Amino acid sequence: MLNLFGSYLKKRFGTTVHKVNVDAGFTCPNRDGTVGWGGCIYCNNDSFRPPEARPSLSIKEQIRNGIAHVSKRYGAKKFLVYFQPYTNTYAPVERLEALYREALSEEGVIGLAIGTRPDCVDEEKLRMLEELAKDYFILIEYGLQSIYDKTLEFINRGHDFNAFLKALDLTAGRNIHIGAHIILGFPTETREEMLQMADTISELPVEFLKIHQLQVVKDTVLEKIYSTNPFHTFTYEEYIDLVVDFLERLSPNIVLQRLFAVAPDNLLIAPRWDIPKNQIINDIMNLMKKRQTYQGKGVLVRV
Repeated sequence: MLNLFGSYLKKRFGTTVHKVNVDAGFTCPNRDGTVGWGGCIYCNNDSFRPPEARPSLSIKEQIRNGIAHVSKRYGAKKFLVYFQPYTNTYAPVERLEALYREALSEEGVIGLAIGTRPDCVDEEKLRMLEELAKDYFILIEYGLQSIYDKTLEFINRGHDFNAFLKALDLTAGRNIHIGAHIILGFPTETREEMLQMADTISELPVEFLKIHQLQVVKDTVLEKIYSTNPFHTFTYEEYIDLVVDFLERLSPNIVLQRLFAVAPDNLLIAPRWDIPKNQIINDIMNLMKKRQTYQGKGVLVRV
């Protein structure tokens, strides 16, 4: 019914693989003035960074703390180190390679997931990742957020959709796995425009996808916009319905890493659903069963 990341990793590596998040202390060109100031209007990294991932600790300490946590909780023995907060290719290639190799040297680590921006890769950095990919699973996750330039401008993203396409061209064919992150619910887009993103992404060399609903969190520009001029955010039922429609139009070959976002209660302003993660997954699955549908059904119909 769905091509899920956990099942993909288990099939590929023959065992359960868990992500271990690390914060390597990077910043972002959209914060330091290189591209812009202040970052994206929705961005508060504390809304998704786990407590184990703190830049005050070394990479090894963060990895070992993370491994201890997921090993105890899930019994995992294989791990994917996720360089998560901010832009994790935003440094000289020598520093990046040292950090990545330090992470890969830890026992049980089978690869890396690297969160970054499409305007922060180049030939030299990708050649380095291509070398690592000869021995390890290397996944680069590009923050796309939207295919619409009007939305990228609204969120102060600092790059356009064409920058994402250029990054895909540079990355493809190197044995580096390519992921993308998108957000559904920007007030600049209609429901149909959101669904059309599934069509577009399905035609690109994107192998992995994270889907988030737009969340208004504290200490962001979006919070200020929302407080002075409130815009619609999804009800729970609206979002579940939209995701199922989206998945019908998404290629079945794309592996789904995430279907929704969950910000901490102390930071989240809207939408507040108060629904456990497992129930959200179950409700998506149950709606798909009710509709007798599956990921890619609409793609196959159109062919």
